[in-house]
Amino acid sequence: MASNHYGVPGLGEGDSAKVADILQDRLYALNDLHLTLKHVHWNVVGPHFIAVHEMLDPQVDTVREYADQVAERIATLGGSPKGTPGALVENRSWNEYSIGRAGAIEHLGALDLVYSGVIASHREAIEATGDVDPITEDLLIGQSGQLEQYHWFVRAHLENAGGELSTSGAETEREATVLAEAGVEETV
Repeated sequence: MASNHYGVPGLGEGDSAKVADILQDRLYALNDLHLTLKHVHWNVVGPHFIAVHEMLDPQVDTVREYADQVAERIATLGGSPKGTPGALVENRSWNEYSIGRAGAIEHLGALDLVYSGVIASHREAIEATGDVDPITEDLLIGQSGQLEQYHWFVRAHLENAGGELSTSGAETEREATVLAEAGVEETV
């Protein structure tokens, strides 16, 4: 990231730039997540279509708002947020969402892994910013709480009565879709 032109009072340019860099990664993740959620919204099919389709709209809106909050925090710190698709693709550390038109449970299985990755990275950012900038830490904590609730909404569709997730052990979205679909077949 280019150097900051200024920092926030009491933080300084160096720490402001460090926090802005951490937030830039979060901005990429949140932009990717909101686009992925909308992609799922458009491509979900099957018996659970309407429930999942309608469940995702508020998630898309919230995650888009979180991206805006993070971008504005980067700017407040004196940085220049990068929100272009090219910058996202060039700088992300994860693969593009790989599921197209598919059943609701399959998409939810893949979203379980997506949310797990975003939440884990948000928690790492909380840890990295906590001692340096409690304002950013607070922003990320608030976002993480809501992201964790949305993750729970997704996981509730993948959980059996004993609390076990059908996607347990999946390492890829494709594996998660297969396990999620198999989990539904076992409960029917």
